[in-house]
Amino acid sequence: VSMDLKRLFRHLFTTHWRVNSAFSRRELIAIEEAVRMSHRAHVGQVRFAVEGALHIRALLKGTSARDRAIEVFSDLRVWDTEHNNGILIYLLLADRDVEIVADRGIHAKVDGREWEAICQAMEAHFRQGIGRA
Repeated sequence: VSMDLKRLFRHLFTTHWRVNSAFSRRELIAIEEAVRMSHRAHVGQVRFAVEGALHIRALLKGTSARDRAIEVFSDLRVWDTEHNNGILIYLLLADRDVEIVADRGIHAKVDGREWEAICQAMEAHFRQGIGRA
């Protein structure tokens, strides 16, 4: 198994404290309010999930942030909406990676390049210190 040692160490040293300190209380309230406001504008279901690091077994298997986002999408049952319009915004702190997973009702209407552009913009904000992630 080929292993990126830098990635391994980033994941091993991303502690629960790091996850808890990634966003201030004010930032969490702003995220919660943005999700709530988005629900008023459409019938989609948006979820925001943050994980600090992958488990060592996932790292050894070579699990990507995208792979994990799909697992979380399933675990949180984001897909379980009447119109198949759930969206997960997933942040993996150790990789500083944002992934968006959209259910088939949304995926059919929004091109993957649009989701990728949103992810890249969010990652750029995190690199600048917004959310301190």
